[in-house]
Amino acid sequence: MLLLASFLALAGVALAQQPDILAMERAWVQAITTRDAAILANLLDDQLIYAHATGIVDTKQEYIAKVTSGRQKYEGVDHESTDVRLFGDTAVVHARMHMWGVNPAGKFDDRLMMMHVWVKKGGAWQLVAHQTARLP
Repeated sequence: MLLLASFLALAGVALAQQPDILAMERAWVQAITTRDAAILANLLDDQLIYAHATGIVDTKQEYIAKVTSGRQKYEGVDHESTDVRLFGDTAVVHARMHMWGVNPAGKFDDRLMMMHVWVKKGGAWQLVAHQTARLP
């Protein structure tokens, strides 16, 4: 009985944290579409690995500079489906996305599969890894 109670308590904590992660995903979208360097600086971990579907990999500083300069301009981002898995202070988000905007190669309008890894540090969630792959 104690084991069942412990399991249910942990499941309750995991379910309670899912809205936190979904809020972090919305904050990330808001920050990249409005080119908000301050919000990005808080959301992104200093050791961020940001891998684009193009194969380009950015550090936190490179990605913030790219977004805030307008070199990578997101005009819209939609999470079409989202699955959140929690592992203690780590959350893995898998989503199908629609992202569109303009980058140095020109306009883009991509359907993507995205993976985000969030880690809770000092009570706050930070994005430590981003990976996208284009969908046909």
